[in-house]
Formats: sequence, structure tokens, C-alpha cells
Amino acid sequence: MESVATIAKKDELYQRRKRLVPNALGIFNPSSVAYAHGAIMVDADGKELIDFAGGIGVLNAGHCPPAVVTAIQEQAARLIHSSFNVAVYETYLDLADKLVSILPHGDATKVMLVNSGAEAVENAVKIARQATKRPAVIAYGGGFHGRTMMAMSLTSKVAYKSGCGPFAPEVYRVDYPAYNAKKQTLSEEAFAAQEIQKLKLFFKSNVRSEDVAAIIIELVQGEGGFYVAPKAYIQQLRTLCDEAGILLIFDEVQSGFGRTGKWAAYEHYDVTPDLSTWAKSMGSGVPIAAVMGKAHIMDAAVPGTIGGTYAGNPVCCAASLATIEYMEAVNINALGVKVGNIVRERFEHFQQTYPTIIGEVRGLGAMLAFDVIKDGDDTKPNAELTRKIMETCAARGLVIITAGLHGNVIRILSPLVIEEDLLYRGLDILEQVISENV
Repeated sequence: MESVATIAKKDELYQRRKRLVPNALGIFNPSSVAYAHGAIMVDADGKELIDFAGGIGVLNAGHCPPAVVTAIQEQAARLIHSSFNVAVYETYLDLADKLVSILPHGDATKVMLVNSGAEAVENAVKIARQATKRPAVIAYGGGFHGRTMMAMSLTSKVAYKSGCGPFAPEVYRVDYPAYNAKKQTLSEEAFAAQEIQKLKLFFKSNVRSEDVAAIIIELVQGEGGFYVAPKAYIQQLRTLCDEAGILLIFDEVQSGFGRTGKWAAYEHYDVTPDLSTWAKSMGSGVPIAAVMGKAHIMDAAVPGTIGGTYAGNPVCCAASLATIEYMEAVNINALGVKVGNIVRERFEHFQQTYPTIIGEVRGLGAMLAFDVIKDGDDTKPNAELTRKIMETCAARGLVIITAGLHGNVIRILSPLVIEEDLLYRGLDILEQVISENV
């Protein structure tokens, strides 16, 4: 039971937040944090919390990995900022080399470092338009690509962009190819062919393929609810893009760096994108992101059209490089598989044991989620119960976050370095809360 001091301190922090911070900055979980390590956060009053949110997918390598902390400290003592456009420095190039080695895009790959996933998306679109000399971009229903203007235009959920228009022109949206083998009468290949045919018809009724610069897709949707694109669809999409001269952009901001059991979700598909965007877990929490792409496409951008004062900051580069090296040392991809197997087994147990409130389980690797529903009906989302589960878990020492168009998806983005007993403890808390609400 929380002490009066704990409650008072937490209330004080949220009162200050309300006084100082715009209301539009959402509260995704009613917790506080003073410091953290591994998969544990310690709140403002010293209470330990098991972290199943991972800073919204940022902490695959855990909170404050010692090697990353040391790299930040050492780099900060040498050089904090010069701007890469003003004076070249080695940490930027070292990180670019490392990214190219683990995430090659064909015969030759180039890298542009930026500060956030949204910024990476903005620049990927600019590069694609310049490379193709075409204006249009196609995105998917349920997709989330950020809150800057182009990224917000690409983002599907209207709650994230209410009152912010007019939006960027020449953005078109098609349905995401969500495939559920248990419910579909079509095979995956036939379903993929059907969806690709819909896209071809879209080119006749909405925008000509000759005017489309790029198609951008999350292979596993993040905010959209962890829907996974079928392999057959992505392979057929690659063929279609090649035939039509359209660039294929994979948004891997949340799905990268071990989350799906591989460095990239695209490795599950045997497909290489033309351009890709990265952020979140590539830096253990520092603001760093990247656009990567085939060298000839990246070089199509006119000098001066991409860049930024802080892009590829030396301290952030050092943190990212140390993060990736630490991930290599602990075999982050194997950990992604291990954590994913444990979580999927438990989620499927939830689905079987509590079918009146737990719906579809989906995801890839350790990027997993389930729907909270009413009366065992997948068409009846239960956002109210979802929030109750989240808040009760928080009170019992487990931090989780939600997702989905209807706010009824519970997703797991715990650090992949989480100790096995801690992972099971967190899942036990979650199951106990679920069982109390059947």
C-alpha cells in the first residue's frame, strides 16, 4: 500500500505538470520515475516499477546500460556540438558505418542522421520526391509516422492531428493489409494478391502510379495496434513498386533493433526497402534517428534540402554506437526471440482463459499486443476496461501502455534485456488484474 508521502509526492508532480505543461501532451500511464536501470523504474518515492513500456519502444537495451552511460560521459567531455555541416567528426561516421554493416540496403547504402522518427520520415519523403521527381505519397490506415506536418499527414488516427490542418497535399491512404489466418478464408498469398489488386485499382481511381514517389508502411504497426503485414503482401508490393518506379519506404522506428527478433523487421520478409527510417531503440533514449537508403537514391537529394543544426549530435552518436555494440554483445536479436516467445505464450493463454474480454493476439517477435473486448466479440472494443487494467497494473508496480484506433490494445515493449523472472512477475501481475475483471 502506498504511503501518504508517496501519494503526496506523485500528486505534487502531476500538479506541477498541469501548471507548467500544455494539456495536449498526453498521459499514457499514471506513473512517475526518478531513476531507472535495466527493466526497473524507481518512482519519485522509491517504489520499484516493472517497465513493460520501454519508453514507448525506446529501451530494447534497457534503462541506462553502463557502457552507454560511459560513452555519453566521455563524449560530452570531448565535444558536445559543432554541427556536422560545419566540422566533420568521427563519431557520426563511425555510427554510419555500423548502421550500414547491420542494415544494408543493397550494394551501397548511405545514412543521414537526424533527431527523431518524425524527422526521419520528413526527410525520407523529401528524398523520395527528389529521386523520382514525383509528388504523391501513399500511406496506410492505422499507420503512425509522427507529429510534424508531413509525418502527421501520413499518420492515420485523427485524434493525433485534430485541429492541425490543412495537411500536406498529395498524401493518399489505403487500407492496411491486416491478415488473420484464423478468420480469413483466403490463403495468405491469395489475400496478398487481392490487396495488391486493390492498390492497382487505387491507381486508377485516386492517383496515377506515375505520380507516386513512394509508398511508406510499417511492417508492424505501432500505435495502430501491432498489426503485422503478411510476407506475401510485402513481396508483391516490392514487385509492384519496382514495376511502377515507386520507392518503397519501411518505417522501422518502433520495430527495429531486436524488437522483432532481428535488427530489422524487413529481414523477416526477404525484401530490401529503397529507404527506411529508424529511431527509438537505436540510442537508449537520446534523441537520435536515421534515414537510410540505397546510395543512388540518397544522393538524389539536392544539397541544402536535408540536414539540421543538431542532426547527428556527437553525444547522441556516441550513445547510439555504444548501444548497438552492447546489443551485439548481449545478442539482442536472440533476446527478442526469447522474450517474444514467453510473452506470446502467456498472451495466448490469456485469450484462451479469458475469452470474454481478451480478443486477438498479434505481433512479431517481442512486439506483441492483444485486444480488450466486450462479451467475447472482437467487433466490440473495450477502451474503458483497457484503461482500468493499465491503471490497476500501475498501482501494483507494472507499467504498461495502450494502443489502437479504439484505445483497446495492450502492448508490450519491455526492455529485451529484462531478467526472465522479472518478465514472469510482470505477466503475473497483468494476468491477476485481467482475471479480476472477467
